[in-house]
Amino acid sequence: MSLSSRLARIIRLVDLYSAQHLRSSRSLMLWPILLLFIVGACWGLADPDISLPGEIQADTPYEVLFIASGFILLSATLGVVLIGFDGISRKRLSGVLSVELSQPIPRSDLGISLLLGVWGAVLIPTTLLSLLGMVAIHAQMGVWPEPGDALLFLISTGLLLYWYAAIQLLASSWAKDMGGAIAWGIGTWMMFTMVWVLVTVMVAGILGVEVGDTSDSQYQQLSVWVDLFSPNGVYQMLLESNLDGGMGRRINPLFVWLAALLWSIIPTWLFLHRFERIK
Repeated sequence: MSLSSRLARIIRLVDLYSAQHLRSSRSLMLWPILLLFIVGACWGLADPDISLPGEIQADTPYEVLFIASGFILLSATLGVVLIGFDGISRKRLSGVLSVELSQPIPRSDLGISLLLGVWGAVLIPTTLLSLLGMVAIHAQMGVWPEPGDALLFLISTGLLLYWYAAIQLLASSWAKDMGGAIAWGIGTWMMFTMVWVLVTVMVAGILGVEVGDTSDSQYQQLSVWVDLFSPNGVYQMLLESNLDGGMGRRINPLFVWLAALLWSIIPTWLFLHRFERIK
């Protein structure tokens, strides 16, 4: 089969899987959560009268988007977990996967279609509501985000969701039952979203870096390198590259984009490698 025919088939399958996910009850639950977290955050943070704690600044549209990205880390990534944590295990238990694997389709094509289907089901509402959030920023501040800033925000967010989709499907492929799928899905999300700071503290302790003062320059620099091993950390550093002063992060942007590339390749390869061997 020619490459164009394979691509056309993959596109049809992605459309099918994305539509199935978008019509599911999980997706219907996701929309109001994203609306509250993304649009609500942009509207509230862009309010000229808002008083933010500490040294946090939201004086420009991009600074508002950067702070709102923290809410995306909590909502959109959780949406990937809701949709994709049992994407393989549920199909395997119900027998649907056996039917799909029996079709005359290369497993690599089917696997990438499943991955892109999960990704698209979360990317579509997240992107639409992010654009609506930019409209909310304009309504509050009277200015639009710069096109380059908006594009960087949307691309970085799309990459983050892709990384989580690949991680969740990889975890789901290892799960033997629904309980295992839930444990793998929620566990990986919590590790990167809530527990990663403990990993930084542990690494700092092993290397003899002072952990009692998080403002210490050595600790901050170490946290930058440790964050390269977290999708959340790479996402934040991608966005920080357009901030004046870089929020104290001292790292060559080349390393950040290299980490983003590796996060795009390695989980995808591991998932497809695992999918080829599912029985």
